Amino acid sequence: MDVALTGLRDARGLIRACLTLRADIFPDCEADPAAHRLSVPAADAGALAFENLPSGDYAVALFHDANGNGRLDTALGIPREGFGFSRNPTILFGPPRFAAARFAVRGGTINQPVHLKYML
Repeated sequence: MDVALTGLRDARGLIRACLTLRADIFPDCEADPAAHRLSVPAADAGALAFENLPSGDYAVALFHDANGNGRLDTALGIPREGFGFSRNPTILFGPPRFAAARFAVRGGTINQPVHLKYML
């Protein structure tokens, strides 16, 4: 499964991505030991590849960790770094629900475009 990333503001830091099957913990899939995680230099993040996925309904959450501190920085609850989700759901107040970012993996090639959003 490939994630095509667009909207990256600059090449500093890392892109941190997490792919999960678990709706109950999305988008913070750190609590999911079976989640698939990637951290790649932002300069090399045009496409992210998740390999050997079993069939299921997944969702991707990712962010541009520009300062490399391992977390999404916020100011008054507003993200200061770029973020994105599979299926590019509309973001109003808070992250989308799993259902809005869900896509099916049933074998074959899956391409999921994700556009990074920057609020500040």
